[in-house]
Amino acid sequence: MMDALITNHILTIVTFTPAIGALLILFFKRDHVRSIRAFALVITVLTFIFSLHLIAHFNSNTADYQFSVNIPWIPSFGISYQMGVDGISVFLILLTTLLTPLSILASYSITGRAKEYFIFMLLLETGVLGVFVSLDLFLFYVFWEVMLIPMYFLIGVWGGERRIYAAMKFVLYTMIGSVLMLVAIIALYFLHGKAMGTYTFSYPQILSAISSGRLLLTPSTELYLFLAFFLAFAIKVPLFPFHTWLPDAHVEAPTAGSVMLAGVLLKMGTYGMLRFSLPLFPNVSHLFAPLITFFAVVGIIYGALVAMVQPDMKKLVAYSSVSHMGFIVLGIFSFTTQGMEGAIFQMLNHGVSTGALFLIVGVIYERRHTRLINEFGGLANKMPVYAAFFMIVTLSSIGLPGLNGFVGEFLILLGTFGANKTRAVVAAIGVILSAVYMLWMYQRVIWGDINNEKNAHLSDLFGREKAMLIPLIIMIFWMGVYSGNFLRPMDASVARLLGQTGKHDVQYALKP
Repeated sequence: MMDALITNHILTIVTFTPAIGALLILFFKRDHVRSIRAFALVITVLTFIFSLHLIAHFNSNTADYQFSVNIPWIPSFGISYQMGVDGISVFLILLTTLLTPLSILASYSITGRAKEYFIFMLLLETGVLGVFVSLDLFLFYVFWEVMLIPMYFLIGVWGGERRIYAAMKFVLYTMIGSVLMLVAIIALYFLHGKAMGTYTFSYPQILSAISSGRLLLTPSTELYLFLAFFLAFAIKVPLFPFHTWLPDAHVEAPTAGSVMLAGVLLKMGTYGMLRFSLPLFPNVSHLFAPLITFFAVVGIIYGALVAMVQPDMKKLVAYSSVSHMGFIVLGIFSFTTQGMEGAIFQMLNHGVSTGALFLIVGVIYERRHTRLINEFGGLANKMPVYAAFFMIVTLSSIGLPGLNGFVGEFLILLGTFGANKTRAVVAAIGVILSAVYMLWMYQRVIWGDINNEKNAHLSDLFGREKAMLIPLIIMIFWMGVYSGNFLRPMDASVARLLGQTGKHDVQYALKP
């Protein structure tokens, strides 16, 4: 009885547990920083434990949405509280609930306005989780916008010297795409109502009407709607040339903000492409695939080359994200099983590996208050455990076989090669370049003699720092060796997605 009750409401429990925690923190006294921090950690760990229920009871043999809930919210406008997960979203939820408590552990240096800080961290988790579970387009948009507010404040209040500039740039870029997506959502609402006689924001109903041919979109309508959705997602990824907000946001954000930004917020863009752009607008998706994959390949090479010349470790990792996210977009628009599953797997890989890299950079920044590569050298002499963890994460990021990064990149390149050999070959250069900038950074920071006296008395990892890195190290090996545990649950959902994105013979012109 209890298990069935939890299963029926598990998505609501997982999504809103952090928000309830944020509400309860309001009753803490402002100067009780340790209590606030400990409570926030307990809430996020509890959310992670709840989320394990999803994978424990997930049925990998079906493509249907599971743990579904559908309750009328504003029935007069066709708005419902509709949630569900499938093989595309279930692991993204687990990634979010895993990274958030680790981000809380990385936030122990936050003492100023700690109460507000941890409230925003918890609200951010609720916003991101809501995006991944929403099946009502209005509800999806609400969570998409809610997520912006806490991240804006996390960057703008607790960020670096140029935090206001970075926070405003992040919000403005995202808002431009979001407004266009809102217009497209409203357009789908009225188009469905006109064709079917029922006005609804239900994504499954709208998708079913389009897939079955009951709702016919004219070529120009489908084109404009696709562009409106895709621009919002491309900015969030960010896909070249919409990437310029990302390095500023990463560099100025506090460590935990960078972990959440790279680990899960960027995935909202690629998730949106998989969930909405491809199945709702399959013809235009195929039409634009060559252009989109071209920009993805440019982003892979450009991000790697710019990362290579960065003097700041955090900025180097930020530009590596531009490169790695290009691989994910490339896999999505290969329209192959290997490419799409590789893209979803790489979304998880990037969250684990890049999240770990930002934590590692944060560790050394707390000790030296600088991230400049030339300020370091020889850290292995004083911080051997740190050097070992750094090496594992570096090798993971460059795709060493046996670690998680290899599986995702291999599947993406395999799928892309089947679709377009040239794109796959050029993209593979990005793998080589990633090894160059990551290993070169590692060599300069970790090996050699200690030439800077400020590094001579650095302490190795504390227990708290080990606690926030060890789970990610475990995931790096687990995903690399037992990748089938993550790929099998995706099979049915990816197969359904490929069926929904079947190309039809439609001539596109900008006319009704």
